[in-house]
Amino acid sequence: MPNRLAQATSPYLLQHAENPVDWWPWEAEAFEEARRRGVPVLLSVGYSACHWCHVMAHESFEDGPTAEYLNSHFVSVKVDREERPDIDAVYMEAVQAATGQGGWPMTVFLTPDAEPFYFGTYFPPEPRHGMPSFRQVLQGVQQAWAERRGEVDEVAGKIVRDLAGREISYGDAEAPGEEQLGQALLGLTREYDAERGGFGGAPKFPPSMAIEFLLRHHARTGAEGALQMAADTCERMARGGIYDQLGGGFARYSVDREWVVPHFEKMLYDNALLCRVYAHLWRATGSDLARRVALETADFMVRELRTAEGGFASALDADSEEEVSREARPDKGGGGRREGGIGRHVEGAYYVWTPAQLTEVLGAEDAELAAQYFGVTEEGTFEHGASVLQLPQQEGVFDAARVASVRERLLAARDGRPAPGRDDKVVAAWNGLAIAALAETGAYFERPDLVEAAVAAADLLVRLHLDEQVRLTRTSKDGRAGANAGVLEDYADVAEGFLALASVTGEGVWLDFAGFLLDHVLTRFTDESGSLYDTAADAEQLIRRPQDPTDNATPSGWSAAAGALLSYAAHTGSEPHRTAAERALGVVKALGPRVPRFIGWGLAAAEALLDGPREVAVVAAEPADPAARGLHRTALLGTAPGAVVAFGTEGSDEFPLLADRPLVGGAPAAYVCRNFTCDAPTTDPERLRDALGATPTG
Repeated sequence: MPNRLAQATSPYLLQHAENPVDWWPWEAEAFEEARRRGVPVLLSVGYSACHWCHVMAHESFEDGPTAEYLNSHFVSVKVDREERPDIDAVYMEAVQAATGQGGWPMTVFLTPDAEPFYFGTYFPPEPRHGMPSFRQVLQGVQQAWAERRGEVDEVAGKIVRDLAGREISYGDAEAPGEEQLGQALLGLTREYDAERGGFGGAPKFPPSMAIEFLLRHHARTGAEGALQMAADTCERMARGGIYDQLGGGFARYSVDREWVVPHFEKMLYDNALLCRVYAHLWRATGSDLARRVALETADFMVRELRTAEGGFASALDADSEEEVSREARPDKGGGGRREGGIGRHVEGAYYVWTPAQLTEVLGAEDAELAAQYFGVTEEGTFEHGASVLQLPQQEGVFDAARVASVRERLLAARDGRPAPGRDDKVVAAWNGLAIAALAETGAYFERPDLVEAAVAAADLLVRLHLDEQVRLTRTSKDGRAGANAGVLEDYADVAEGFLALASVTGEGVWLDFAGFLLDHVLTRFTDESGSLYDTAADAEQLIRRPQDPTDNATPSGWSAAAGALLSYAAHTGSEPHRTAAERALGVVKALGPRVPRFIGWGLAAAEALLDGPREVAVVAAEPADPAARGLHRTALLGTAPGAVVAFGTEGSDEFPLLADRPLVGGAPAAYVCRNFTCDAPTTDPERLRDALGATPTG
């Protein structure tokens, strides 16, 4: 019989709707029930593409005796961290403070007042590797609750007081200058893995936001070391197993330092950020590899993550059903696991290959070529003799047509395998990142279909995620808006996407919508000092108002807001927005020199502030005029950090930057201004290119 999660819009919660655990969603009634019964609350937080969340669910939440114990002694609350990042942030901060580490699934025990007193992540069904079993944890917590209640309440109260003392106030600090950005670059250089690219050791995550900073720093200062770190890291990732060599797109992270074996889940936010990074790398260098990866990643998002409503789904699972080879199938006398050639759910099963599988699809001769080209070995680079496809550096020249044929046949064969599940939830913030990436990639490479996909996603957000007061709903699914309010990253990232779309399309309505969203940032997410919070002042009150300025898997709401506020101010001349951006960047002055890997987006916004940012207006008699379109594309390809572009007809009121900007001798013209000073207008793309930094011509 389905539990209370059966009506949820979250695919993650729906995965648990048939559990024997009597789950509640996060709601006041769950805590009232715990108070009425006099029992603690088990809070379990995860997300649909989380491998160990699936493992714990199968081992414990689908187990009848465990569920019976939970139902008798706890009120169990299940939360999708992607729907409620505020809840996740508050309790993850407590978990990390208490244990020194965190992750998902997150397991937290709360009082009926939602105060945490015991923490963990994954717990196995039996004691293992020094970890207690989940059942032992439940019994220990229940015993402490029954016999040492005063001690439990004291611990919970202390944790809440400690969390309340962690508020950050950097609103009065100055934005970073040359010195701090130079220190941040030095810090990244120290952590750089010169042999393999990237930063730090295993597991290794794609450092998209740090790369954005490096590209902007190079564009502004000419620092070759910054560009080299960015380019080499991008090449290593693109050649590694973290990148899908057949279908495009990136996995969440690499379990090793060499980028060989990924954790196979594919997240929208990673691919949006990386698509934009590779497009910007091409813009800076003209690299053929960067162009290919940017386009393949964009095509992956549109092909595999686009929903029927025009938005973009959150993720593809790491796991899928394992296909049993012909030799192992029951009809061949082997030991196949299940009829029909399908086996158990296995991480990476959709993506990896053995030499025998290559031969089965390609024949012996082409299989040998494929094994060499993609680094498939007899021993395997993954598990059970399978290899993750890579593009290892090697001597010799491969026949391009033959490689293309091999790739096409392997992709067709892979399409016949059981595919990973897809989380169809549309998250506003991540769609904002995708809109920016697709709009710019489409403009750079003259792919109007990608720009159209960005416009369709933006239309969906306006139609479904915005109410009459232009307040954002965080998620939707199947055309139905969720119940959860947008958080700071939603407002900031959607504004970022709309601003990129405005520059690319020349449609001022996207600038207007960005302004409405950023007005909410100023009035509902910012305090008197200029500090930012992840939730609005009128949002649900948790045990603490979350506030995290560090960039992790995505730009923090704080960093993203600073960047969007700065761009909007450049477009409009709005002093309140620029002042808010400068005050928000005070946190980057404090953290950039110390932890540059974790504030890359903030550092990138600081680079834009130091460069101006530049304001470009391209005015035309007719938008379709090839000369006008050429100037517009040249402006978009400028590498000046954070430059904003307005494109429209003479006399248009679509953009403030177009006001009083006439044609020059009847010809389309570009105007470039910076720090209240403007260059003479130009009709020459080469002069415009020089004014905005060197760009590739290919």
